[in-house]
Amino acid sequence: MGFYTEVYQRYAGFDLAAFLSSRTPDDVRQVLAREHLQPADYLTLLAPAAADCLEEMAQKARRITVQNFGRVIFLFTPLYLSDFCVNRCAYCSFNAGNKFSRTRLTLEQVEAEARAIAATGMRDILILTGESRQHNPVSYIKDCVGVLKKYFSSVCIEVYPLDEAEYRELVAAGVDGLTMFQEVYDPEAYARYHRGPKSNYHYRLDAPERSCRAGMRTVGVGALLGLAGWRREAFFTGLHAAYLQQRFWDVQVSISLPRLRPSIGGFQPEHPVDDRSFVQILLAQRLFLPRAGITISTRESPAFRDNILPLGVTKISAGSSTRVGGYARPDGAAPQFEISDPRSVAEIKAMLAARGYLPVFEDWQQWDRLATNLCS
Repeated sequence: MGFYTEVYQRYAGFDLAAFLSSRTPDDVRQVLAREHLQPADYLTLLAPAAADCLEEMAQKARRITVQNFGRVIFLFTPLYLSDFCVNRCAYCSFNAGNKFSRTRLTLEQVEAEARAIAATGMRDILILTGESRQHNPVSYIKDCVGVLKKYFSSVCIEVYPLDEAEYRELVAAGVDGLTMFQEVYDPEAYARYHRGPKSNYHYRLDAPERSCRAGMRTVGVGALLGLAGWRREAFFTGLHAAYLQQRFWDVQVSISLPRLRPSIGGFQPEHPVDDRSFVQILLAQRLFLPRAGITISTRESPAFRDNILPLGVTKISAGSSTRVGGYARPDGAAPQFEISDPRSVAEIKAMLAARGYLPVFEDWQQWDRLATNLCS
């Protein structure tokens, strides 16, 4: 049992394309009049007809976001520990077939990175590695967490999928959050893009649920936009998040909207997602999942990130580097992908303040206390 069996397979024989093409602007407005949305309502908001109702969707999304989160934006920084990888994912610079000098940080280098990031005021960090158990075993990740907990109140991971016992081990070491992009929910497209251990679609799909059972406090899911048709991918991403919310009520579930960026190898997406379509996804997800966090990374440009903040965003990255050792040694290893928003933490903080937002540097425990105060 799990998301694939309990939810995904319900739609195995459902003609999503026919449903989407049958929706009208009136159908969209009827959905917008409802307080609680069902999956069919969510799919209606992803339909072509909803493109004519984006302003109405945006107005409701703004209201819902303020009601549930206030004018608060959480900040985090990614830290790449290693770029060793055994997979051959078509779209990723860390692809094992790409020839460049690979790097794994020593614990002393991890501490240097931690000091450089903490000096900016950041207290929430996301650690990433390439997918190689040989070079990046759980024991190494745990040792790095031990260093990072001295500097950060929240340490989250975005690494290869683990067994439930391994997630428990990392939770005990101080990890409190997981990000796990399925990359592509369409199994056929998934098989085309992935070679190596990552080709195990179901093991990856079930990883967020294993981490929830292991005691992870925050869990984020997402599809890599550009690898398959965005309407279908956004639909199943939303259903996955809703499934986790319903099954694990005490876990803060969030969605990320990563859009493909240039990488080594020059991969070109088969299904590029333009800004208007990206906004439609964001709005539909906020309306379907009013309590879910929504993260927008530095894959997006400064102007675009700034403008979509009111539409449902709750968390953004700042002062980011996608290079291993990219903070203490900014000219070091090759990046996983090119970022679009190079602004420093101070610049992001100033932008948020100018737009009337409270930038929060602490973890989701701080949000729990803030939410209590807002509600009272």
